[in-house]
Amino acid sequence: MSNQTLEELRAKIDIVNKEILDAVNKRQSYIAEIGNVKSKQGVHRYDPIRERDMLNKLIAVNEGPLTNQELEHTFKEIFKVGLEKQEQSKQKELLVSRKRQPENTIVQINDVEIGNGKPAFVFGPCAVESLEQTAAVATKIKSKGLQLMRGGAFKPRTSPYDFQGLGVEGLEILDTVRKQSGLGVISEIVSPVDVEIACENIDVIQIGARNMQNFELLKAVGKTNKPVLLKRGLAATIDEFIHAAEYILAQGNPNVILCERGIRTYEKATRNTLDLSAVPILKQETHLPVMVDVTHSTGRKDIMLPCAKAALAVGADGVMAEVHPDPAVALSDSAQQMNFEEFDAFWSELESFSQK
Repeated sequence: MSNQTLEELRAKIDIVNKEILDAVNKRQSYIAEIGNVKSKQGVHRYDPIRERDMLNKLIAVNEGPLTNQELEHTFKEIFKVGLEKQEQSKQKELLVSRKRQPENTIVQINDVEIGNGKPAFVFGPCAVESLEQTAAVATKIKSKGLQLMRGGAFKPRTSPYDFQGLGVEGLEILDTVRKQSGLGVISEIVSPVDVEIACENIDVIQIGARNMQNFELLKAVGKTNKPVLLKRGLAATIDEFIHAAEYILAQGNPNVILCERGIRTYEKATRNTLDLSAVPILKQETHLPVMVDVTHSTGRKDIMLPCAKAALAVGADGVMAEVHPDPAVALSDSAQQMNFEEFDAFWSELESFSQK
């Protein structure tokens, strides 16, 4: 074969390549239109039956030299690109998406800004047990110059016989303590019927791990303007976590803080497995602030400090941990709560680390 003939064939290949490119791009424009129609209809975008039908039609008219197996492989890759482009488009549509809002959301809790680049810290008892116990923790927190406190009024537990929290009475105790101390208070509710009273008594509504996909509760808090701390579910994927936050924003409330609190795996050395990789992923994929709960994720006081440091190192906007005046007599999670002496040591080192 002469060089001239080789160059002529290569030129023909270049022309065919351009025709293929034009056809694939044209196909992609149709895919985008179909995606828009399906989105408006609320239809799932991926249709495996339709994909199989398209492949069968191509096989029926295939005259070679591609084998049917080679044809399927080639077109599946083309189909895959179309699906990936649709998924990228879908992500851009989400209200939580960094692609939709490049700048960080900053959630204001009294005088504290969460997500402004300066780490925030939240401490407090696992459960509100009494006014005296809660006030003692508040006094300790305030003595450190801190401004935020957590405390559980409603405690969803694995066993129905375990302490379930004081409920509304617990919220009222938190209201008393926040008025006395000036601290911003975070507490969990478990039912949409408690949203109104929560808004009256606390500064931030927490949606706990077991309620991350309680969609009616998510929609209910989304209809308020109260800041919401949304914890990741026990076995939730990052995508499921992001879409749970989307439920809240879709109702009009942009004041959402995400909280990584560990996920359930086969590992028994810790209470849960702290997924620190979720922090930078959530920061990249969304514009929402991200905190890390080092108590519920580890369940171990001996490793909470290095985990807290690691959380800040990977970009977390804040850290949460539990403190109790006397953990030995705590009504829930006694083994994982710090006493005041342990809290002193924990905060001294964490504060120094956070200022480096």
